[in-house]
Amino acid sequence: MITVQHLTKRFGSHTAVSDLSFEVGAGEVLGFLGPNGAGKTTSMRMVTGYLPPSGGSVAIDGHDLLKRPIDAKRRIGYLPENPPLYPELTVRQFLGFVAEIKDVPRTRRHAAIDRALDRANLGDVASKRIGTLSKGFKQRVGLAQAIVHEPPVLILDEPTSSLDPKQRVEVRDLIVALRGEHTVVLSTHILPEVSQVTDRVVIINRGRVMAVDSPQSLSQRLRGREAVTVEVGGASAADVNDAVRPIPGVSGVHADACDGIVTATIESAIGTDIRPEIARVLAARWRLLALRSESLSLEEIFLKLTEDA
Repeated sequence: MITVQHLTKRFGSHTAVSDLSFEVGAGEVLGFLGPNGAGKTTSMRMVTGYLPPSGGSVAIDGHDLLKRPIDAKRRIGYLPENPPLYPELTVRQFLGFVAEIKDVPRTRRHAAIDRALDRANLGDVASKRIGTLSKGFKQRVGLAQAIVHEPPVLILDEPTSSLDPKQRVEVRDLIVALRGEHTVVLSTHILPEVSQVTDRVVIINRGRVMAVDSPQSLSQRLRGREAVTVEVGGASAADVNDAVRPIPGVSGVHADACDGIVTATIESAIGTDIRPEIARVLAARWRLLALRSESLSLEEIFLKLTEDA
């Protein structure tokens, strides 16, 4: 649905984005991550056609953004970090204006506005002036204007950056509700949000791509191993160690006991799923209280990649 190839942006002698390439499939949610000044907003502006690139190309649903800009932009809904709203208009009036300039047919316009209001949970404030709304509601209005023409692609640049925790949850839930129906690129520095809503991430630093993959795959690549943590009752650390070491695929065991419960981290090579055998061996002899796969958090992945760079 989105194809970005060798995208580059230079401002004089400064290269803000260098050789950026990635693809986003239909219905996928992609997290676009990077520290402040990494080039996220510049990249989003080029992907939407708001800013011309110095080199490279962007295709939206098969339409080249430079060669067929109108066809490409019709398929994009864009929520910039600070959505340009008209405070003197009511929410419904503003969405009517947006629907008109986005060429929604007059016969479908009323239904399109109602659907956008409903999806953004704005029904209760549809007749209120935008200038009187809270930041959270204004951000919802920004999201509603991005979807009023029902585009297949949504580009959301820092959609929750200025919101309080409750408002962030509300806007995040709205984004989750859009997945599947839209291809979404979500640019943000709030990493817990990315873990909850995205399928894959692109991590950039100083204008260059550091990684493109799912958080789970990145965790495995950076760890270089799989890890499973278990909690066992009624055994000693030595008991658990002796029981799981002979299991095929186990490469290391680190066990400690506290208050009658043994917590052990069991390591294996990437691609080796030792969980079924671990569960069978331990549950047959003691109380298996917990078994979970361990992975690096997205924050740890992000820090490792950007610090290494």
